[in-house]
Amino acid sequence: MNRQKSFENEQSTLYLVPTPIGNLSEMSPRAVEVLNSVDVIACEDTRTSGTLLKHFDIHAKLIACHNFNEENSAKGILSLLEEGKNVALISDAGYPLINDPGQRVVSDVTEHGFNVVPVSGPSAFLNALVASGLVAQPFLFVGFLPQGNGDRKKKLMEYRDYPMTMIFYEAPHRIDRMLRTCLEVLGDRKCTLARELTKKHEEFIRGTISEVLSIVDEIRGEMVIVVEGKQESEQDRPQQEDILSMVNARIQEGMSTKDAIRSVAQAAGLSKNEVYDLVVSQKQ
Repeated sequence: MNRQKSFENEQSTLYLVPTPIGNLSEMSPRAVEVLNSVDVIACEDTRTSGTLLKHFDIHAKLIACHNFNEENSAKGILSLLEEGKNVALISDAGYPLINDPGQRVVSDVTEHGFNVVPVSGPSAFLNALVASGLVAQPFLFVGFLPQGNGDRKKKLMEYRDYPMTMIFYEAPHRIDRMLRTCLEVLGDRKCTLARELTKKHEEFIRGTISEVLSIVDEIRGEMVIVVEGKQESEQDRPQQEDILSMVNARIQEGMSTKDAIRSVAQAAGLSKNEVYDLVVSQKQ
């Protein structure tokens, strides 16, 4: 067990400091204070962070910590902490670790008994969630889905029956494919697409997946997609296990896999693609 009383010990500290997701005025006084107080700042991109720190007149030493060097970065940060130095970890925007580097660093630092202290600040997915108009809790933050079509479908199948609101990140050049997969796997649920959060062109597009999909060619910028969870009205929809059992039963009766899928799709009120994807995922 590791019991940390953050401000009642003399251990070196790793601070997790969120940075603005767009509007620089959202940098908190405490974040500036912490960044000015530490010996070293570990960041995702030294050029991007250098510009931010210059704006706030912060002059601590910068070191890189990104996905490609996180193992070595963790060792380097541990060495600094062992020397009695305090370190801050920041990302290009928002919180470290949230779709950004830092997980290995925090795990190693806590394992070695040093303090890990979070500083409150901006979060794109929380901004999108609370303004989405959808149920704010419980929620599931997913982040980016896999880029490959098959892997993306497979991952969404895991979440299809979850009752909680789901939150995704997506890049502009992939948003069309991502929403089409959501429509195919989840059905035409309510959703909100939030883009350019805290910036001049901030926009919330609230509707159904198909409605948002119809205009995605018009929009650009960094995007957060909030999708409602499975509703009670969907409870009559057959569960994955039931669908697979129905398919397997028909195959055992002598049907081909193709005919079994078609038969079950008709009986369950589903598309053939939905049933086919379930059968394929079962075999993987």
